[in-house]
Amino acid sequence: MLDLRLIRTDPEFVRRALARRGDPSLPAVVDRILALDEDRRKAIGAADALKARRNEVSRTVGERKRAGEDASALVEEMREVGERIAGFDRDVSELDAMIRDILLRTPNLPLEGIQEGGADSNVVVRSHGEPLQHGFPAKPHWELGESLGLLDLPRGARVSGSGFPVLRGQGARLQRVLIDWMLDLHTAEHGYTELRVPYLVSRETLVGTGQLPKFEEDLYVAERDDLWLIPTAEVPVTNLHADEILSADQLPLRYTAYTPCFRREAGAAGADTRGLLRVHQFDKVELVRYETPDRSREALEEMTREAEVVLHRLGLAYRVLLLSTGDMGFGSAMTYDLEVWAPGVERWLEVSSVSVCDDFQARRANLRYRPAPGEKPEFLHTLNGSALALPRIMVAILETYQQSDGSVVVPEVIRERLGLQRLTG
Repeated sequence: MLDLRLIRTDPEFVRRALARRGDPSLPAVVDRILALDEDRRKAIGAADALKARRNEVSRTVGERKRAGEDASALVEEMREVGERIAGFDRDVSELDAMIRDILLRTPNLPLEGIQEGGADSNVVVRSHGEPLQHGFPAKPHWELGESLGLLDLPRGARVSGSGFPVLRGQGARLQRVLIDWMLDLHTAEHGYTELRVPYLVSRETLVGTGQLPKFEEDLYVAERDDLWLIPTAEVPVTNLHADEILSADQLPLRYTAYTPCFRREAGAAGADTRGLLRVHQFDKVELVRYETPDRSREALEEMTREAEVVLHRLGLAYRVLLLSTGDMGFGSAMTYDLEVWAPGVERWLEVSSVSVCDDFQARRANLRYRPAPGEKPEFLHTLNGSALALPRIMVAILETYQQSDGSVVVPEVIRERLGLQRLTG
């Protein structure tokens, strides 16, 4: 959520920053907020003036009553004043709610220096390995998965509908091994604390990270309890310390968590949905950091490198993109995407987005820290990133390591854990 004080003190800066996101309607948000805020201030001023008048008259009423004089006219006046004060207070509450609703639906401000534009303006900042071209006709992962008995799309669709794949046999074990390996990597080598978190969260929790109210149609909800299936572990983990005041020496906090993730993808009609490319339920290992503002930019680079380690050790060709202002997520101030090459579908596939949100989520979830004993609490900075999302990693492994005989060689780094040299069905 944007800082209302910043909008008041430097509205032109906020207008320019919002305009850089590429939505021409966004700068007008500033004017709507300022107009509502002015009405709110006027209502507060009117209420305060009446309250001062009420206090003054209350003393006079007391004096008259003690003197045995009639104060009924003043009492009646104060009754009317009380009703007017209540009306202004209601106006202030309504205006507060309107301002908050607009702020909750307004995206974060992109950091300076990020390229403007849409997805075609994203910048490749580095890459590792060359896109592989097999010396034989490469199969897409859905054909490999079916022939090797690793993937069962028809039965998944029969059970739950399209977008809910079933992994079986060696495919299910491969995914489980990858999850365990990634969690061990991030805890043992990168200093993260592993969490097991709820998969159902409250409405307030989703507001805290920015999924609600704007993206309600993309989420699954258990309406009876008003509990929502998480679209990413970022949601419960980022809210873990909501309404707390941490001390500076507790930061940074580094958390990692494996969860299934649930997304309706309401806006994804027409996108490629074959195989595991776009699904409604998928597994993911997430990284979340709580940082002091002075370190968050450096932490973004560290987290991106930590996600890259996974791809590097799996021996997959990948590239790192700095997203343009129009392609960043709603809550992001700056984002790197990691894309892996999948030779079967001959495409770069996004497997991670690593973002710094500055204090955008912290204001929504009330995440604060005290810089030093006795000092006023400040909002901390949050970061999140996939390290990594499993479906497209599975795609890349199957399609990269496929052999001409139809088998798939297991990446060396996980062979011992899996207990297999190759997948043969």
